[in-house]
Parts: sequence; C-alpha cells; structure tokens
Amino acid sequence: MDMGIVNAVQVKNDVYEKIDKELLEFVEDVLLNRCENATERMMEYAATLDPHSKPTAVKRLGAAAGDAGPKKAAAASWRDLPVEKRLEHALVKGIDEFAVVDTEEARSCGRYPMPLNVIEGPLMDGMNVVGDLFGAGKMFLPQVIKSARVMKRAVAHLLPFIEEEKRKAGGDMTVESNAGVFVIATVKGDVHDIGKNIVAVVLGCNNFKVIDLGVMTPWDKILDAAQEAKADVIGLSGLITPSLDEMVTVAKKMEERGMKTPLLVGGATTSKMHTAVKVAPVYSGPVVHVLDASRSVPVVQALVDKNAEQRQAFVEEVREQYAELREEFYAGLEDRSSPVAHQQEQHQQQQQQQQQQYLTLAQAQAKAFKVDWSDPVNRPVRPALLGTKLFENYPIEDVVEYIDWNPFFQVWQLRGRYPNRGYPKIFNDATVGSEAKKLFQEAQDMLNDFIARKRVRLNGIVGIYPANSVGDDIEIYSDDAARGEVRARFYGLRQQAEKEGDEPYLCVSDFIAPRETDVPDYLGAFACSAGHGLEEVVAEYKEAGDDYSYIMAEALADRLAEAFAEKLHELTRRELWGYAPDEALSVDDMLKVKYQM
Repeated sequence: MDMGIVNAVQVKNDVYEKIDKELLEFVEDVLLNRCENATERMMEYAATLDPHSKPTAVKRLGAAAGDAGPKKAAAASWRDLPVEKRLEHALVKGIDEFAVVDTEEARSCGRYPMPLNVIEGPLMDGMNVVGDLFGAGKMFLPQVIKSARVMKRAVAHLLPFIEEEKRKAGGDMTVESNAGVFVIATVKGDVHDIGKNIVAVVLGCNNFKVIDLGVMTPWDKILDAAQEAKADVIGLSGLITPSLDEMVTVAKKMEERGMKTPLLVGGATTSKMHTAVKVAPVYSGPVVHVLDASRSVPVVQALVDKNAEQRQAFVEEVREQYAELREEFYAGLEDRSSPVAHQQEQHQQQQQQQQQQYLTLAQAQAKAFKVDWSDPVNRPVRPALLGTKLFENYPIEDVVEYIDWNPFFQVWQLRGRYPNRGYPKIFNDATVGSEAKKLFQEAQDMLNDFIARKRVRLNGIVGIYPANSVGDDIEIYSDDAARGEVRARFYGLRQQAEKEGDEPYLCVSDFIAPRETDVPDYLGAFACSAGHGLEEVVAEYKEAGDDYSYIMAEALADRLAEAFAEKLHELTRRELWGYAPDEALSVDDMLKVKYQM
C-alpha cells in the first residue's frame, strides 16, 4: 500500500487495541503482506459478517454482536464445507494447498465407488463452474490456469488408483477415460507457442486428452499424429502471417486424405473471415475459428458432443455463418471493382485494369532511392567497434526497465477498457485491474527469482563490418582500409510493384554507400536470446504439474528477449557504433521508435 484514506472519527471510536482479534489478524495479513492468499482469506471472512457490525464488536450473520469467536469463524470457513464444495471452491479460487487431501477424502468417503467417479463428479462439476465464470467474463485466464493446476494435482493423485483398478479388473491399461482427443500444433514456419500452450492447458483441465506437437510442425506430422491417436479435433495455431497459408495447406492435405476430423484455427493473425474465405472452402469437414482460449472449450465440447443431432446442428450453424461471410467478402470485392454496374463484361474489364502491374528490374533500378553521399550529413560514422562483441550472461536487472508489458497482458488475455487500455493504466480498470495487479506482482516475483538464482540467462552478440553496396547487393569486407577481399555478400530484393507518382523503388542496398563513391560504409547486425535455461525451468514446472508457472516463465522470457534487443540496439547506437552518442530517450520513447535509425 502506498497510501490510505482514514476517517479520523472512526479511528477515535475504534481504538486499535479494542478491534476484534480475529478481524485484526486478517487485516494485518493484508496490510503487512504476510501470506500470498491474504486478500482471498479476508474476502471470505468478510462474507461471513453482518455488514452493520463494527470492528470492535464483530457480528456474524444471524448472530449476536461479539459472538464471533474462533469456533464460529472455523464453522464459517470453506474448509468446513462438504468435500464436493471444498473441491469446487479450490478450483474456482485456484488454491492447490488442499487438492490432494480433499481428493483423497472424496475417493474414500464411500459416495464414489470408483476413483474415476471423483473426476467425472465433483472435479468436473467444479471445472464446469470455472468454465461458466470464464465464459461469462467473471474469471480471467490467469485464474483459469491456476484452476488447471489444482485439477492436475487432484487427477495425478487419482491416477495410481485408477490404474490399479484397471489392473485388478483385467482391463486394457492403455484405455483412457477423457472427453476427447485433441491434437494441437503451431504450424510449419512459426515458432510461437504461448497461445497454443494456454489452449492446451485449458482443454486439458476440461478432461480432454491433449497431444501437443510443439512448434514448426509440418502438415504430414500433424495429420499422421491425428490419425494415429484417432483425434476427435485438430487445432492449428500461428502468430505470423505466413502461418495463414500453411493452415490452408493443412486443410487441403486433410481433404486429400479423406479426413473428416473437425479443424480448429486460432492465433493472433487468424480471423473468422480468413477462415471462412480461405480455409473452410478447401476442406469438407468442420472448420471453426476460435478467437481465444476462453472460446476453445465450448467449441471443442460442441464438436465432440455425443448427441449427434446437436453436434451436427452446431457444425451446420458454423457453415452457414461462414457461407454468409464469404458472400459478404466477395460482394465487397465486386462493389469495389465495379461500382457503377455489375455486368460480367464490365466486371472483367475492371479486374484486368486493376491487376497489379510490375516494372522490370531494370526499370525499378532506374527509379531507385538516391542518396547524396557527398553531403557531410549523409557521411557514415566510423564505428567504435569493428568485428563482433559477445554478451554472455547479461544481467537481467539491467534490461528489466526496457520491458514492454503490453504484450505480456495480451498473452494472459487481460484487456482494459478505454481510458484504461495498456500498461500501467490497465491497473485502474474496474473489471480486470485487480487481476492485472496480482498477475504483475507474481511476474515480478518470478523475475526476481530468475535474477537471484540465474535460472534464465541472456546471451547476445553484436557485429559491425565494413560494407559497400554494389547494385542491389551489399558486400562485406575483411579489411576496412583496403576493402579488397569480399568476406560475404547480402543479396537485396528491390521493389517492383508499380507505384503512383515519383515514389522511389526501394532496396536495402540504397542505404549503404555504393562502392564507386569511395565512401567507407558499414553494416551492423545483432542477435540475442533470453531462452538459455528456460527449457529446464519449464520442465521443472511441468513435472510439478504447475502450468501457471511454466506459462508465466515462457511469457517473461519472451518479454526479456524483446527488452534485451532494445538494450543491445541502444548500446549499438550510443557506444558500439556511436552514431548517436548523446541520445537520451526514455524507454517509452524508445518503444515508440523515436531514435535515430
């Protein structure tokens, strides 16, 4: 707490020494941050009190003032609820402390003949409550991932009993009970996996068997795995634009194999329109776009619904929606291409006229961007560093201030409403502000752990080399003075798509002094990573069934890699190359790219 507002009259009336001791303990736990779940405990306790009671005369709901001793408090605690309600409470609140104890009590209480009944009964009942709250926007993704942690620990306790029961019954030990088999992968060409991992966790805690194929997954590996596992649904994830084409390829290959398995499409660059226009038409099986993790569970549940009539109704509804979207899309194209009339002949003429025209390479080179290299303003600065400089185990604490936290909150699907969009204004949002603060604090705790225990390491390298352009290419030289031996060559691609007016046709080589000018120029590059040690950290959390912490670790490593890149770029501008030695930008301005390029 940074500041508190105090009612002076109340302070005079409610002398500290006279405050109810039990209430005081809860209050001090919050104020002094004595335990991680202090706020939750305080809220639970407050819910048991008469709203009109005073701090010095605490009154339970339906009890007389002062009748709130330890026994009454214990009676009102969630720990005294029936075991089914305790499991539900733990799942909703993400409290894993009693997961094993309560699960064992449910297993041995006599109400559930088989351990599997505990999963299908109270545990899934609790997860259904979580799903309903999540879908209604009353729970947020960080809370749901914590719920998954509770679910995993409960199920892990039951698995040995389930296996023993199968063994005694002489059943097939390979047969599993689940809501369905879901194969998920980030498609070929894309290495982003945090969103995929979140969907896998959310589905997993809803009793789906999830087979995660990882990143950069070619289409044949996805389809082979799906057919081998007899998958009920296939999920494709991608963050970058080329992933969209790869998803279309996967759908085409599914059609070629005669598959009918439902296909789920998701990721930052995907959209319902793209799925309707590009993916759905090439595959005759069900295709559904899912916006985020909160939508994946009900969609997958609908696709595996045991009621065939309801399942088919859902598929047909989606198909109708996508057919309407395609009509809307193509109607828009027609309107743009022929606003006056819609006759076929005029439409074709318009299409031909509007086809993209390209210049020949020679024509584009003739209209290249020209730099006056004789002007002192354009003369390249000789770098302080020529060659490479390695940065190993770079201190995390030196890059923390360069972190852009906005993508971090986007990963966790926490979005403030105007005027509280973005970090740090998201903390003021009435809906997600409280959860955002809690998530941010837990991120700081993990960052501090990374720093203290050196669990994740930052490594990077910067290279600056003598260079000149030759046409569209860039030559790298072994020696700065002679510039005779070409050490390497970068091949440039020049823009050729026709432009209006006198706009130049650019190539990266335009910004390097041509060799014939005798102006010494240079080319710089850097690479960095915040992933060294991350695999071990993630493996440790996965082994413990702690999905929340492993996703947090991946999200933080992602932010640290971006922050380290900003730091290395700044070092290059100010010191290693030194073309902007007096730069004094704030991190906010740096993230807005206000530096000299």
